[in-house]
Amino acid sequence: MAARRRKKTRRKRAIRYFDYSLLAVLIFLICFGLVMLYSTSSYSAQVKFGDGMFYFKKQALISAASLVWMWFVSRINYHRYVPLAKYLFYLALFLMALVYFTPLGVDAYGSKRWLRLPLNQQMQPSEVMKIAVILFIPVILCKIGTRVRSLKELAPALIWGFIGAFGVYWLTDNMSTGIIVMGITCVMVFVMHPKTAPFMAGLAGALGLFWVGARILGEIMSTSESFRLRRILVWLNPEQNAADGGFQVMQALYAIGSGGFFGKGLGNSAQKMIIPEAQNDMILSIICEELGIFGFIMILGLFGFLLYRLMFIAQNAPDLYGSLIVTGIFAHIAIQVIFNVCVVLNVIPTTGITLPFVSYGGTSILFLMTEMGVALGVSRTIKFEE
Repeated sequence: MAARRRKKTRRKRAIRYFDYSLLAVLIFLICFGLVMLYSTSSYSAQVKFGDGMFYFKKQALISAASLVWMWFVSRINYHRYVPLAKYLFYLALFLMALVYFTPLGVDAYGSKRWLRLPLNQQMQPSEVMKIAVILFIPVILCKIGTRVRSLKELAPALIWGFIGAFGVYWLTDNMSTGIIVMGITCVMVFVMHPKTAPFMAGLAGALGLFWVGARILGEIMSTSESFRLRRILVWLNPEQNAADGGFQVMQALYAIGSGGFFGKGLGNSAQKMIIPEAQNDMILSIICEELGIFGFIMILGLFGFLLYRLMFIAQNAPDLYGSLIVTGIFAHIAIQVIFNVCVVLNVIPTTGITLPFVSYGGTSILFLMTEMGVALGVSRTIKFEE
């Protein structure tokens, strides 16, 4: 009888998992981004370079290479990053120092944020800091452990995150990316902390101080030469400050307003011929003009599904380190999308933050795909019982 029972009893078998849904939405976002990039940039590329496909070809080549690189990264056991994460953090600081202290730093669009590379190429070292924080802060949090009772115990993680954020701000003069780096850190610390009230109070207080401070500065610093203060003035009164940057904001709002619900049709944008560098941080306004509110909802839905898959992987990761890594990737994508949408809608001052996977930018797409490769690598270690 016992033997028969053993035969009838089915053994539970572990099934290895791979998030093909995340891979599918990534490929769709990249293809959609390439279509919109060509539609947005063809006119300016023809005027500047005599080739309407100039931006498209460069982005398509980098995207294809980045997909191959992402697949390679997804095959790496993410635990191998633990001993290397701190050195990657130091490398990011070193690369940013090269931008600030050496002639290798490149001035572009009024900022010195790029590092000159061989073969006439450039990169933004601040992108390295993003992925360094995503890999290094979880190492610190894992050493602290899960029995956290106060915010003081999580102070080392916050200090290292602040060092990375301040390094981005000081060495590359990039406040917006510094805020993203600190935001990624805060989200991972928030996940580890048992109470949410202190974080909600801190967020509400920061938003309130920003709003009040912006209003005060707008009144008393109207003649300031600081480009950051000028951005605040443009945000408060874009019509009155068209010559100082309000022109781009106003044209983006015109593009959104003229698109209606279904848009003017792919390739029929008029504002793309007027908005400066529309293929970068303002590409969402052209999407709204050509595809309307429907296109806006569609792109937000794609990002929402992408974030849902990242959240699924984070919740089912086999250990705390894997869960925190994917949480950091989730935070990076979410913060960057929110920033870009808010800038295009003139909810916050212009930041230069691009729309992930859609805006033009080789360094950005390469490091974003690296992060996606890490997330897919974590998904490979998830096991379900059958």
